[in-house]
Amino acid sequence: MAPPLITVVLPAYDEQEQLKECLDSLLGQSFREFEIIVVQTPSPHCPEERLVEAYELRDARVRVLRLDAEPGIGRARMAGATHARGDYLLFLDADHLLPADALEAMAARLAETGEVDLLLFGHNREYRGKVWQGNAAELLATVGPEVFGPDEHPELFGAPPLIWDRLLRTGTAPVFPDGFYEEVPAVHRSLLAASRIAVLDRECVTIRRRHTLHPAGSEGASHFDLFDRYEGSFELLDARPAEAPPVHPELRTHLFTRMVRHYLFVFDLPGCLTRAERPQFFQRAAEHYKRFLPEGYKRPDGREGIKFSLLASNSYATFEVAKFSRLARR
Repeated sequence: MAPPLITVVLPAYDEQEQLKECLDSLLGQSFREFEIIVVQTPSPHCPEERLVEAYELRDARVRVLRLDAEPGIGRARMAGATHARGDYLLFLDADHLLPADALEAMAARLAETGEVDLLLFGHNREYRGKVWQGNAAELLATVGPEVFGPDEHPELFGAPPLIWDRLLRTGTAPVFPDGFYEEVPAVHRSLLAASRIAVLDRECVTIRRRHTLHPAGSEGASHFDLFDRYEGSFELLDARPAEAPPVHPELRTHLFTRMVRHYLFVFDLPGCLTRAERPQFFQRAAEHYKRFLPEGYKRPDGREGIKFSLLASNSYATFEVAKFSRLARR
């Protein structure tokens, strides 16, 4: 039997009891040349063994990798990737759904491009019965049909760093650190390492939540891990081999904008930070703003630009007053 084209790596963390619907959407695909590796761990966030065992018995394309330890989401993904037989990896989570022709569309695009290191595609978000287009949709729509390298489209470093909106060529899977926000350096490393990238300009994944935390896999993990993640991404830019082509100057600018937006998103998202943590998080974000600020950087316009300005000046009290003033006017 020929190896599958795509291996879906699916950690079984299922806090919202959505894994069954995710598996059903995969097994309902019109394209058949794929396999699913479900990574089952002793974590209380995983469903009972009999659920994944039933799918393993039902369809030969489903394999269950049973781990004795309780790793974080990143290590679970890497464990699944080491058992992949497909040419490409697709990392999904239990709260994802795919339209019935999603994998078929990916395969058709790969037939057009030939072998690539990354195939990027769109996604949308479903929340409370409504669906929103993913934040990278406009970027992907402007790239065009040609295969390219990372320096040709540095604006892609301004997209949210999500590991599940792309196919990665097997053998090039990135390393995921322990803790929260493990996708950030993995996504940026894979973009920088790729020599051939293509885009499939359509939405292939629906995510059915706004914000979910996976098991961190290490003690002391917190939202402050985000600062280490972006430090690592900027270190990647500075550690490029001498023989490698220089980094496009706009790449650093787009990565910086994404970093600041990410910090402000976490800062504003209810439930992420305690009242005591907020001043410290804001200060750390302001330090990174100053440290990684590209020369000649122009802040965004409008309200977002005001937020950037307040962060740049480390004006925590003013930022909080402005936030509560907006809430009071609603």
